[in-house]
Amino acid sequence: SVLCLGDCHLQTPCRIQKCTTDFVSLTSHLNSALLGFDLEFCKALRAYFACTYRNSKVCRGNLVYHSAVLGISDLMSQRNCSKDGPTSSTNPDVAHDSCNYSGHAEAREHQEQEKTTPTTYLFCGLFGDPHLRTFKDHFQTCKVEGAWPLIDNNYLSVQVTNVPVVPGSSATATNKITIIFKSYQDCTDQKVYQAVTDDLPAAFVDGTISGGDGNTKSLQIVEKISGKYIEMHARYIGTTVYVRQLGHYLTLAIRMPQELVMAYEESQDLQLCVNGCPSSERIDYSGHLPLPVMGQLLPQDGTAYPQSVYTLETATTKCHEKMLVKDIYFYSCVFDLLTTGDMNFTAAAHSALRDVEALHPRKEHWHIFPRSGGGGLGKSSKFFVGLELVCLILVVVL
Repeated sequence: SVLCLGDCHLQTPCRIQKCTTDFVSLTSHLNSALLGFDLEFCKALRAYFACTYRNSKVCRGNLVYHSAVLGISDLMSQRNCSKDGPTSSTNPDVAHDSCNYSGHAEAREHQEQEKTTPTTYLFCGLFGDPHLRTFKDHFQTCKVEGAWPLIDNNYLSVQVTNVPVVPGSSATATNKITIIFKSYQDCTDQKVYQAVTDDLPAAFVDGTISGGDGNTKSLQIVEKISGKYIEMHARYIGTTVYVRQLGHYLTLAIRMPQELVMAYEESQDLQLCVNGCPSSERIDYSGHLPLPVMGQLLPQDGTAYPQSVYTLETATTKCHEKMLVKDIYFYSCVFDLLTTGDMNFTAAAHSALRDVEALHPRKEHWHIFPRSGGGGLGKSSKFFVGLELVCLILVVVL
């Protein structure tokens, strides 16, 4: 699956007729003979003007749109209405911010006059060798070398490129991330973000740091730590993305509304965040991480891994300093240290768990434990590996 970096924005229709219909509904009940008519009429006009402004780009060549703009200007002059001031809020389609996803559900609820189901948000994360947490809260460790799509729906595309970490091992890590925010109504033009190792920019590839009207900030990039950590906030699709560089590799975490996550075509079914890694690309076994104990285990071809500077004991101790709960993030940390000997992977696992706590909507699902019941490394000072952990200490066979 190759993400398009050219003209792949969605065609958005001109909605000037909707603007006009809303204006008529806002003013049809007004009586010019009654006190307060001018105030309410001006509020409706401002709402009409705001609606046409939001559609200015997609309606650029529409004659009806230009006639409406001129008509609004004339009516404002006739009624002495200023462009600044309150707008009508009786119609939810006009009143709510069309570039704020959190307001969409409220508008639909008001329009339908009944309680709707609250928005469900989903989380996906990728870090380390790499370890994937899907939108379904499934945890996998995969090799997926090369370019792979994490997300590819009607609103957003995310592609990662993974490279081998150490010779002789099937473990890989992410050294490039490409994110495409597809154009959406008047909220944003298409924006492309790209990060590679040692180049984590705080801007899109076109040099901008936001999309759409700069005042509304419907899409923006916020730099948290220069060259190390950025956040992207897409208000118009209720989506937040974190990208970090830890050591020589990148991590990603994202929260997105379920209804948008599922907005994709059949041809876009290869999405790691949605369906997980293909079985041929996984190096875990039913959710259990194959820890290479003491760096002594060999792959099938008999080629030895480079000797890690960590033993099972020292790797466990180091990871336990950062993560007290022995969940799957803890075991990912141990796996990565034994595989690579790179301390930055400890920071990556710890940051990945912090990102879960910041973005995952359900606290009770933050921690994921191995299916064996979360049995971990032995409690003795010698870190004895009991029989119950055999499934966690298998040879990396791929």
